[in-house]
Amino acid sequence: MRIRDASTIGKKFVQRASAAGPDYKSGVEASGSDWQSNTAAASDNYAAGVQQAIGDGRFAAGVAKAGSAKFVQRASTLGAQRYPTGVAASEAEFVKGIGPVLSTLQSLSLPPRRPKGDPGNMERANAVARALRAQKVGK
Repeated sequence: MRIRDASTIGKKFVQRASAAGPDYKSGVEASGSDWQSNTAAASDNYAAGVQQAIGDGRFAAGVAKAGSAKFVQRASTLGAQRYPTGVAASEAEFVKGIGPVLSTLQSLSLPPRRPKGDPGNMERANAVARALRAQKVGK
C-alpha cells in the first residue's frame, strides 16, 4: 500500500481545511435544528460515553499524553491569539448571563458587618453563596 508521509498529509489537511471555511459556515447554518434535535436525542449516549471514559481513566490518560509542555505551548500561542476575539464576540451573551447574577446580588439583605476576624462575617459570605446558588439552579 502506498501512503504519503505524515508531513505531506498534514500540509494537505491544513491547505484543504483553510479553503473550506465557506463550506463549513453554510453547513453549520443549514444544520441548526438538526443539531438541536439530534443532540438532545443523544443525551443518554453522551452520559454513557462519559461514564465509560471515566471508568477507563481516559481523561487522566489524555492529560498525561499531552503533557504540560503542549498545554503551555498551545494556550500561549493559539489560545492567546483567539482569546481577545472570543471575548469580544461574547459581549452580548456575557451581559445577558451576568444580569441575573447582578440582580440577585443587588436584592440581598446581608447580616450586619462584624469586627474584622469575627466568625459572624462568614454568614455574610454564606448568604451570598446561598443566593447565587439558588439563582443558578432556579430555586
